[in-house]
Amino acid sequence: MDERRKIDEKSKQEQLDEFRQNPEREYLTTNQGVRVSHTDDSLKAGERGPTLLEDFHFREKLTHFDHERIPERVVHARGSGAHGYFQVYEPMTAYTRAAFLQDPGKKTPVFVRFSTVVGFRGSADTVRDVRGFATKFYTEEGNYDLVGNNMPVFFIVDAVKFPDLVHSIKPEQHHQMPQASAAHDTFWDFVGNLPEITHMIMWVLSDRALPRSYRMMEGFGVNTFRFINAEGKARFIKFHWRPQLGVHSLVWDETQKIAGKDPDFNRRDLWEAIEMGDYPEFELGVQMIEEADEHNFEFDILDATKLWPEEEVPIRWIGKMILNRNPDNFFAETEQVAFCPANVVPGIDFSNDPLLQGRLFSYLDTQLIRLGGPNFQEIPINRTLAPAANNQREGYNRMTIDKGVVSYFPNALGENKPRPARVEEGGYAHYQEKIEGRKIRARSEKFNDHFSQAKLFWNSMSDAEKEHIVKAFHFELGKVSDSGVRKRVVDLINNVDGDLAIRIAEGIGVPPPAEKGASSGTKKSPNLSQEKTVKDTVKSRKVAILAMEGYDHDEVMQVKKALKDAGAHPQIVSQFHGKIKSADGKEMEVDKSYVTTTSVVYDAVYVPGGRHADTLKNQGFAIHFVNEAFKHCKPIGAMGEGIELLKASDIKGVTFVDAGTGGEAVSEMGVVTCGSQGDVNSFVEQFKTAIGRHRHWDREKKEQVPA
Repeated sequence: MDERRKIDEKSKQEQLDEFRQNPEREYLTTNQGVRVSHTDDSLKAGERGPTLLEDFHFREKLTHFDHERIPERVVHARGSGAHGYFQVYEPMTAYTRAAFLQDPGKKTPVFVRFSTVVGFRGSADTVRDVRGFATKFYTEEGNYDLVGNNMPVFFIVDAVKFPDLVHSIKPEQHHQMPQASAAHDTFWDFVGNLPEITHMIMWVLSDRALPRSYRMMEGFGVNTFRFINAEGKARFIKFHWRPQLGVHSLVWDETQKIAGKDPDFNRRDLWEAIEMGDYPEFELGVQMIEEADEHNFEFDILDATKLWPEEEVPIRWIGKMILNRNPDNFFAETEQVAFCPANVVPGIDFSNDPLLQGRLFSYLDTQLIRLGGPNFQEIPINRTLAPAANNQREGYNRMTIDKGVVSYFPNALGENKPRPARVEEGGYAHYQEKIEGRKIRARSEKFNDHFSQAKLFWNSMSDAEKEHIVKAFHFELGKVSDSGVRKRVVDLINNVDGDLAIRIAEGIGVPPPAEKGASSGTKKSPNLSQEKTVKDTVKSRKVAILAMEGYDHDEVMQVKKALKDAGAHPQIVSQFHGKIKSADGKEMEVDKSYVTTTSVVYDAVYVPGGRHADTLKNQGFAIHFVNEAFKHCKPIGAMGEGIELLKASDIKGVTFVDAGTGGEAVSEMGVVTCGSQGDVNSFVEQFKTAIGRHRHWDREKKEQVPA
């Protein structure tokens, strides 16, 4: 008899309900259930006497508080989580026997944790860093963990170098600085002496390291896995997550300002989106390579510093994940969730990827100390929905009460139960890969091509993305005090593109390479550039509406409704909180004041018409707000007298419509203007198109704007 329960998208929440506690109980008690009559003063010998040891309530309360912290993750310490479900598009029977990939009508519960990698738990969200993208599928065959990043490649080939990598990029050990940053001597010293890191460095210094939102970044399994079907046929695979909102990023200047204004920017964005019903959606895709074709590529398919170009190995999109519920308790769920790439189900297996092989050991090993012993899988967020039965017993934090006398196999006293399941009964069977060879510390020769894909990445970038990479090198290496370290990195990048190396050298005060490296060539993979991403939606975008007393109420209401109907979230920004009156005496509630917000947390800016423009154009905050948005290449819209604020700003190279004219709206470099007699609908449509593009990199004079 199959003991497995029927699972749907609600199953995990129903299981967690067993452990949830309503805080609104009438009486305060100790952990033993004893009601407490007084919790404001400890028990003392007299009003001013010493505290008595017999005060069990005081001792319990303080003892628990003293032990509330657990070790944070060595990497990926700062994370944000969400619940949801996954649904496959069509049966994948031909490729894998994994049950959750068979029935399009089945919704498998998931928990996803997004994270930064380098910083401690209290660091800012918007630092330049890789982002973790880990998904736990609660399937009827057991938990499956897809543990990846938002970049498809990694820093190193072999897991034996992982401690060196992390030691180099963490704060320097003599003074514990800098926090959550690679811009320091030890990391770039490591880079300059490890050519295999080159490809990943190009990714980390690109816009991919500065995601606008966790909802707008890709995810990758990074390592090479296998699908195994019911007949035992295997294929090599790589996993991909594609956000339905497109792949969008912040700009470097924004990230630094946001880190000060709202260090929880990405965490808050994810939480608020789910609370407002803007559920993040991601498609799951796989690249597949037949075993017979394993060696038919210029790269080694087991090398985690290489990607599989989509032009050579297309992605097949096989399902969709929707995140629709926030956690009830951050610690109990997001902090205590434990992922491990070794958590697989029948139909999914490993390859000999040397980075993956080390991860299979390391993740489990670190959970043992972080979560207090071998029973961390009994923590509610980690519990499987499939029945769990084995002969493992005792240990710290054991929750299960095992009945009976048998805790071993084979046995007669317990009728040999629980017994191993045959493959046809759902038992996991490792792929029978034929292996032979000598014990040797070495690697495949193809692993030693460190620059071809770095060249491919550089060639695939748009001009704006290339400019951002150059500036990122200037910042990162500009923070390195040792000129020898800076010079070694320039010489390393000379192997990617000679002109790039020269441009980097110019900005960091070291001589260019003695001999200019060859051009990176012309080979491209267009999907590596964010220029190709989704740019036709304003859904969930935040739009700031700058308004003061005397604004045009009817115009604002019309524009605001149109933006909301399209899925955007407009907010009224003014000098103070409270209500402001329009030119015709109507009132509107202010959402944010000048001191509580800033342009860097919005995706676009709109300045409505009305006599309030006379006040706005004399306010430094309003002028700075517009200047900064323009410098960061964001969409800006203005109607009627609102155009006067744009004219009073330092915006360069844009021709504005005359404030008092009629006619259609005009869009130039993402700045949309329309006269007071113009068509509001025309303005809204042009403005929505500008917002959908995310950024307008063609603003050639943006660097002249003081912001």
